[in-house]
Amino acid sequence: MWPLYAGGFLGPFGGAMVTPMLPELADGLHTTLTVAASSLTAYLIPFASIMVVSGTLAERWGRRRTVQVAYAAYAVASLVCAVAPTAPLFLTARAFQGAANAFITPVLVAAISDLVAPGRLGRALGWYASLQAAGQAFAPLIGGVAAAVQWRLAFIVTVAAALLLAVLPPAQAPRSHSAAPARWRSLLNAPLALACALAFLLYQVAMGMTVLVALVGDDRFGLTPDARGLVVAGFGAAGLAAGGQLGGVFDRVGARVLGLSAMLATAAAAALLSVTGNLVLLVLLVAIAGAANTAGRVTVNSMAVRSTPGNRSGATSMMLAWQFLGGALAPLILLPIYHHGAAQAFWVPAGAGALAALLYAGAVGRRRFAVTTP
Repeated sequence: MWPLYAGGFLGPFGGAMVTPMLPELADGLHTTLTVAASSLTAYLIPFASIMVVSGTLAERWGRRRTVQVAYAAYAVASLVCAVAPTAPLFLTARAFQGAANAFITPVLVAAISDLVAPGRLGRALGWYASLQAAGQAFAPLIGGVAAAVQWRLAFIVTVAAALLLAVLPPAQAPRSHSAAPARWRSLLNAPLALACALAFLLYQVAMGMTVLVALVGDDRFGLTPDARGLVVAGFGAAGLAAGGQLGGVFDRVGARVLGLSAMLATAAAAALLSVTGNLVLLVLLVAIAGAANTAGRVTVNSMAVRSTPGNRSGATSMMLAWQFLGGALAPLILLPIYHHGAAQAFWVPAGAGALAALLYAGAVGRRRFAVTTP
């Protein structure tokens, strides 16, 4: 299982590790800071868009072979990033990194769901969500340390990690799932549509809150950049610390209780962040939001893999595509509102969390969706 969890770390890490090294990237590639900053977009756009189809293709081609080839492609793209002399070549390689990872992340979730007993699925998905949170939280820290020496070293590390994981791919899907080719039409079902909507809202909350907390740390508390980074990292660190335990709670009490509680806690934390003037309370609320968002991610992942038994990778990749779309839109929505008032901006993620809870509660009430543990 641990190679699958480690693969969950690599995806968010590879995307976010460039954020603290943008000045060094601009200098090293002889370009502007704006062009260097676009390296994050260059990774995320193919990553999110290709995931609409990557999971279904992986089921057709075979999970094991697909992930091995994708890791090899990720390693090659990372190596090109490490040696690229110009910005156009670097950005092209970043796009190939994102495209390769689109064939890894959703397949790993589907593989985990096949490897564990139904009664332990929550804990397994909790550990996976923990490692994803860790990748998101520690990417800026590790990338910053590497940039202090030489920014290209960060990409050399990802080359080594991808090559190591390529020799430890997931097992092939069970015969019952792969007897017939995975069908696109199977993804047109109500449970998966609900999972996609919840993933969109919850990741919009996650990305929105981390962006807003960094801004508030500067404007409201006068924190230095490294201090702001530590506060924001608390979001992912809390998810890492609590993911396994929350997954165990999922297995014991079911998705209804944990999922609804997590979504309400996320919304409440965002609302309280809009008014807090105490730094300690700010840090505490960020940690609560990080743990609650991880619990929500466990719930949504479980809904996706159960929604379409004959095409689990396809269902997971569709859900993740909507998840990262929500994250990509969050800064575009929030920054204009923030300029008019920080408090008002926090009500956007609070409202998204509340809407997710409302949709989820309505689905549970109608008993039409696969939202409970089997």
